[in-house]
Amino acid sequence: MNLNLKKGKVIIAFLLLIGLLFMTSCEKSDTNEGAVAATEVSTATKGLTSKTASTAGDIGNGVNLQPSYYNSGNCDLGWTLMKQNTKIKSVRIEVEPGQETNAKRWISEAKLNGFQVIVTYHKSSVLGSDSASELLAAGTWWKNNYNTLGGGFIVNLMNEWGSHNITPSAYASAYNAAIAQVRTVYSGSIIIDIPGWGQETATAACAVKGCTSGQTKITDTKIILSAHIYPGAYNQAKGRYMNTSDIDDLASSGRACILGEFGSIGGSGADWSGIVDYAKSKGWTVIGWAWAGDGVGMNMITPQLQSYVNGSPKTYTKTSYFNTVYNKL
Repeated sequence: MNLNLKKGKVIIAFLLLIGLLFMTSCEKSDTNEGAVAATEVSTATKGLTSKTASTAGDIGNGVNLQPSYYNSGNCDLGWTLMKQNTKIKSVRIEVEPGQETNAKRWISEAKLNGFQVIVTYHKSSVLGSDSASELLAAGTWWKNNYNTLGGGFIVNLMNEWGSHNITPSAYASAYNAAIAQVRTVYSGSIIIDIPGWGQETATAACAVKGCTSGQTKITDTKIILSAHIYPGAYNQAKGRYMNTSDIDDLASSGRACILGEFGSIGGSGADWSGIVDYAKSKGWTVIGWAWAGDGVGMNMITPQLQSYVNGSPKTYTKTSYFNTVYNKL
C-alpha cells in the first residue's frame, strides 16, 4: 500500500470520526431542544385544552342533578342510563339542607358508578341573596356535614349566592368568613358560584384580584369560580347580556373557572351555545343543566325522578332535550 495513500485514509478516517462525533453531539442537542420545545407545546396545549384543574385532578365535563325536591329526596337517579353515555364524567349534586341522609346515598352511588362528584349546598329560599349570614350558614353546614356525607368530593360552597348588585368587597368579605368554616374540615378546591345568578363575571374577578385601592379580596387561593349560562344570562355590571368576553373577564381573576350550569331555556339575549363553546376552547369544564330535577323542561331523562327502591333500579329514557346538553360535553 502506498504510504501517502495510507496516511490519507487515516486522515480521512480521523476526520470522519470527528464529524460523526460532532453530528452525534448536534443530534443530542437537537433532541434535547426538541424535547424542551415539545414540553413547552404540550404545556401550552394543556392550558388550552385540559379540563379545569382542581386538587382532586382535572374535572371532567358532566351534568347537574337536583333530587332534593322530588319524592321527598328518595330518588332513583338513573345511573344505569348515565353510565351508557360516556361523555358524562362528573356530576354536580345539589343538596337542600335537611336532605343530608338522602344526599349521603346519592353521593355514595355517584362514586360507586365512577363519576367525579361535586356537591352543592342549595337553599332554594335564599337564591340570589346578599345575606352574609346565609352564606356563613352554608359554611357552617359544610363544617357539620362534609364528613357525615362521606367526604371525597369537591365542595361547591353555595348555589347562586349574591345578587347582581353586590359589590366585589362585600362578596369577598362574606366568602372569606364562609370559607374559613369549610376549611376546618376540607382542604381541597372550593367551587364558588359567581354573583348575579352566576353571571356577574366582573364582580367576581374583582373580588379575587382587587380592582380598587384597599378593597377586600378573597384570600383563599384554592378556589374555582363558577359561572351559570342560559339564554337570559345578563351581566348587570356591563349593562348587557353575557357574551364570550365575559369568559375572558372571569379568567382574568387568575383562578380556575368552570361553567357550573348551562342550558338552553330561560330568557333570551345571550348566545348560550356560543359561550359554552368558547369556555370549552379555553379549557373550562362545562356541566349541563340538568340530568334530572329541573322544573321547566330542561331534563335529559324521563320520567322525572322516580322513587328509589334498594336493589331495583328504575328505567329511564332520553328526552328530546338530552342532546342539547350532551352534544356540548
